[in-house]
Amino acid sequence: MTTLRTPVNRIPYRQMFLNWSVTVGSVVLCLLILPVRLPGMELLGVAPNWLLIWVVAWSVKRSQFQGAIAGLTLGLLQDGMTAHQPTHTLSLIIVGLLTARLQKQRYIQEDFISVALIVFGMAVIAETVTAIQISLYDLFQPSSPYPSLPEVWLYHQRIALSSAILSSLWAPVVYYPLNRWWEK
Repeated sequence: MTTLRTPVNRIPYRQMFLNWSVTVGSVVLCLLILPVRLPGMELLGVAPNWLLIWVVAWSVKRSQFQGAIAGLTLGLLQDGMTAHQPTHTLSLIIVGLLTARLQKQRYIQEDFISVALIVFGMAVIAETVTAIQISLYDLFQPSSPYPSLPEVWLYHQRIALSSAILSSLWAPVVYYPLNRWWEK
């Protein structure tokens, strides 16, 4: 008598659909609250970078390829909501790659503080990539709509620090529930 065995790690379709629904729903929620400026949620006119927080939360336990794909997808979605120049896609791809690389190297342990520190560093990197894009655009386009190069880098300091502080403070709000769900 033979019995049919099903693999232990096989996920039922309902559970897989629910997992994808939670993941996509969290991305949509981050996209919807990205342009919202609630009182107490901005510093010097800068709000948390919710998509960057999501990419870090996703990439911490995944491969570099998966982190890059998450960054590409969310970057394209953000570019669809804003101007295409400078692109957010490049900075989010870099964030996904670097975060996954940190995980691979075992430099970090996963807890609130380390994820907040990762988000802080990645926010500074993402804003620097954006400032570099604006600087290059200024150099090659004589009639640039952006401020002059010295002003770009002066604004960069304020924006990068504000974004890093706010994003790292709000990172556990996104990371903790998603990480708990993905572990399940």
